[in-house]
Amino acid sequence: MQTEAIDTAGARRRLRIERRSIDYVPDAERHGKVINQGPFWFLGNFQFFTIAIGFIGPGMGLPFGATALAGALGILFGTIFMAFHASQGPDLGLPQMIQSRAQFGYRGVIVPLLGTLFTFAGFNVVDTVLLSQGLHNLYGWSIVTVSLALAIVAIVIAIYGHDWLHLIFRILFWISLPLYVILTAAIATGHVPGKPPAHAGFNWVGFAAEFAAGASYNITYAPYVSDYTRYLPRAKFRTGLVLSVYLGASLAAVWLIALGAWLATYLGAQDGLVATNAAGNAVFSGLGTLLVLTSVAALTATMGLNAYSGMLTVVTAIDSLRRIAPTRAIRIAGILFIAALWLAVSLSLTANAINALYDALSIMLYLLVPWTAVNLTDYFFIRRGHYAIADLFSSDGVYGDWGWRGLTAYAAGFLVSVPFFNLAGLYEGPIAKALGGVDISWAPGLLVASLVYVVLARSLDPASEAAAISASDKILAQY
Repeated sequence: MQTEAIDTAGARRRLRIERRSIDYVPDAERHGKVINQGPFWFLGNFQFFTIAIGFIGPGMGLPFGATALAGALGILFGTIFMAFHASQGPDLGLPQMIQSRAQFGYRGVIVPLLGTLFTFAGFNVVDTVLLSQGLHNLYGWSIVTVSLALAIVAIVIAIYGHDWLHLIFRILFWISLPLYVILTAAIATGHVPGKPPAHAGFNWVGFAAEFAAGASYNITYAPYVSDYTRYLPRAKFRTGLVLSVYLGASLAAVWLIALGAWLATYLGAQDGLVATNAAGNAVFSGLGTLLVLTSVAALTATMGLNAYSGMLTVVTAIDSLRRIAPTRAIRIAGILFIAALWLAVSLSLTANAINALYDALSIMLYLLVPWTAVNLTDYFFIRRGHYAIADLFSSDGVYGDWGWRGLTAYAAGFLVSVPFFNLAGLYEGPIAKALGGVDISWAPGLLVASLVYVVLARSLDPASEAAAISASDKILAQY
């Protein structure tokens, strides 16, 4: 009975506004289950934004089957890099970008932080525009009112923080899952009428483009993962955690990309929200509305996810310039800053700006790929998960102000990718042009950044780091 009372009190404390932000999570505050990571990351991809990824192949003349296969292969590949970040959270008890100070330095981490800030704010701009335009087209709702309402809900979720995000995602997972099962089963059994395309044949350009879109889609989740696993208890093995994240994030995306490919191929759909509504209502009246509302709820919750991780990025950047205390007030201020940023950009855009928004998603990938390559290479192959955590919070620590090895590898990975870039109407690299416009910049970026970092890391001093780790462990033992 006493244990139950302690657990109940702990649960009540966790469902208040979160106290921590970029600071270390001690063992006494660790909680949660590995198995819950699956539904959490599943819901992150279980909305109409993912459906739209399936429109790419058919838009380039690729048939349904080839599009679904290319999207699945791309997702299964890209999620590998995302999922392996999961083990860093419970091992270190830190947000993702604080841990990156080990590779880039106490102040040098600002370089990849610019990329992650662009990602978190950029996704919320894209989500706001797509949701507000879609709901306006479907129901005539005011774009400004919808944008403000979405922002308010996302802000509240992010302010309450980590445990509320996990709770809301689990609830929406169980609400959304049966609705999409019904829709998918209806399509598979011919209860949603569709017309086969007159002309569709396999082409490598469309296949490669769909694969690249799938691969990049989940790679952009890499800076998030540790933020939502850092409260988990420590464990000797992390295979289950990595697998749970991998399956959750990949299965949802593979499923909905295939669904999107069918909607684009057989219904000629061009808007994910409108197409989902039409297909659902073809099964029975009202299903389309339910699917739209649950998809909107899932994407709004994901906006809260972006606001939360964006806050961690902002607070990390400020702390890298001037040491601050990670209080609740700082958390809330960081969230409001991110919200003001994405709202200002969103409300200045129109439906005609959607192409520019998708270019912004490509830029996110360009900025994040060399970072994830350096971070994972360091964690799994160089330092093997052993870090002086206390030194990550000091400019005088063993990792220094500017991590020249990480910064050099990041720059090399980015620069070698430039000839592969393809930003519609802005820039098309010579190699992208030779490939028919297909952007595979993530591949050389990952490879070169990793290899350069491995070579440069040979000059690290293991003895000084071992002494720093020992001293750090003594400090952490006092928590």
